[in-house]
Amino acid sequence: MALVPRFTKISILFLALAASVWAQPRLRLSTTAVGPLTFAQGGVAPGQTIEARNAGSGNLTLTLSADVPWMSAVLGAARPCTVLTGTCLPINIGFTTTALARGTYTGTLTVRDPNAIDAPQFVTVTIQAGGGVPDRVDFFLPPTGGSSEVAFTTNSALQSNVTTTSGGSWLSLALDGSGTFRFTFPYRIVGRQIPSTPVGVYQGSVTTTGSNFAGDNRTIPVTLNVTAQPIASASTANLRFRVPQAGKLSQFLVMSNRGQGTLAVSGATFAPGATGGPWLTLTPDTSNSALIKADADAGTLALGTYTGTITVNSNAANGPTRVPATLEVIAAGPPLASVGSVLNIGTYARGESLAQGGATAIFGEQFVALGTAPAGAQATPYPKTISGVQVFVNDVAAPLYYVSYDQVNFLIPYETPPGDAVIRVDRAGQRGNSVSVTIERRVPRIMTFSFPGEYGIIVNATTNGYPLPTSLGIPGGAPAKPGDVLVIYAIGLGATNPAVASGDASPSSPLAAVQPNPVVVFGTPGPFSLRTAEPFFAGLVPGFMGLYQVNVVVPAGVATGDSVPISLGIESFTSNTARIALAAQ
Repeated sequence: MALVPRFTKISILFLALAASVWAQPRLRLSTTAVGPLTFAQGGVAPGQTIEARNAGSGNLTLTLSADVPWMSAVLGAARPCTVLTGTCLPINIGFTTTALARGTYTGTLTVRDPNAIDAPQFVTVTIQAGGGVPDRVDFFLPPTGGSSEVAFTTNSALQSNVTTTSGGSWLSLALDGSGTFRFTFPYRIVGRQIPSTPVGVYQGSVTTTGSNFAGDNRTIPVTLNVTAQPIASASTANLRFRVPQAGKLSQFLVMSNRGQGTLAVSGATFAPGATGGPWLTLTPDTSNSALIKADADAGTLALGTYTGTITVNSNAANGPTRVPATLEVIAAGPPLASVGSVLNIGTYARGESLAQGGATAIFGEQFVALGTAPAGAQATPYPKTISGVQVFVNDVAAPLYYVSYDQVNFLIPYETPPGDAVIRVDRAGQRGNSVSVTIERRVPRIMTFSFPGEYGIIVNATTNGYPLPTSLGIPGGAPAKPGDVLVIYAIGLGATNPAVASGDASPSSPLAAVQPNPVVVFGTPGPFSLRTAEPFFAGLVPGFMGLYQVNVVVPAGVATGDSVPISLGIESFTSNTARIALAAQ
């Protein structure tokens, strides 16, 4: 009697489970971002309505909660949708803002349904008491050139008059985007260092008029400081933490130098807001003072949001640097995956489908128990449980690479059928929420460096180095040239021959090859710049799970330069475009 292949049995199981997981509500919101809403200081921000729709079966049972005292929300009766399609539940957002000082405030509205897929979801609400136009702007730039900008948003189009009293035409105002129907208008005040402008301080102004909100019609003094000193820049504009009660979390604040000389950080302090006490501890790295560890400790704090300010002292011309810090103390609970946070680990691009056999990351919070250190797979086959954490794809456990408090890396099983799928993270048997994704047979993605961005992780096997410009700081920075052999590392190329079971490391003999063979595309479309090449091997890297290599010879006549586009094509699927440095032969 012939045996039923193992993959066929698993595929039947996946199909049956996929049908069952969709038999429940599925939350869709008309938007997850509201504002900025502009209103007069001492007044009330205008009320807003967003729509919630059930894209699944059954009924939504929604609860609403806000993390700031100036915002509240109530659920209205079901009615025909105005933004979405079908029947919607209106979520009416109201404000109590008369006591707020001038400034910009951000709060989060949480929309929950414990039985729905893609819940909870978080709506970010931004309000501007007294308007969004800044009171003044100060730019710091080196004499070698460059630009800097300050962004703000208004609720109506502005007319403007830009003037400079010294230093030439270094100041401008730009409106981002276009379109006839607009509800917000994002502007940028831009300062540029003109090469002929020496070290010094220069003055200018931007006068805005025409807004239907009087507070946005004003003259903004702008100063340009051209300096040979270091110019400090923080890695984030606001350091935010979400920490369970009695829990601790750490992040790093990185200070970089946008100017000349050497940036020297002399210390960092934290000043808490009116409530909460000293919940943040700052520790500069002993070997690199520009790397500051920030430890948030919820301790005995009650549920709620706490604020404070980080001050970093340095020798920078624009110092000291002040960075707002926010701590949201949340209830300890089950693992929580963020909707839209399941991403391929090649590019981490949002809004994309995932591949059968795709190396994937899911982001959220409370994936591991408090105090549990990050952990990775220690042996093959890759485990389906690490530190008590499991990931389920259509209710079938997936093999894992790595688990931490806010990220889990795993493999989409090859047996997952194309189409809609549901993913969740469980911790020690405690079930997490479910989020939806779309699965394709293949979603090829060339892996890229996080810095410099978009450059492919591509080894030049001929020179045993990396074909990237030396100026980018990558080891062995000699550009590749025609005739060199490249090893392109990728994910999402799909099934292989022979097939490799999900969780198994790829064999070295026989090699697991992708069929049909992909095509490597060098350059941009056009009769003189685009060249294609067929790899002499494309398949899984021996000893790894879900990691592919594409071995190809750089063709003659290829475009040259420090930033040549390179991509993959297989069947009807096209990869992302990465960059590579190529030189003439």
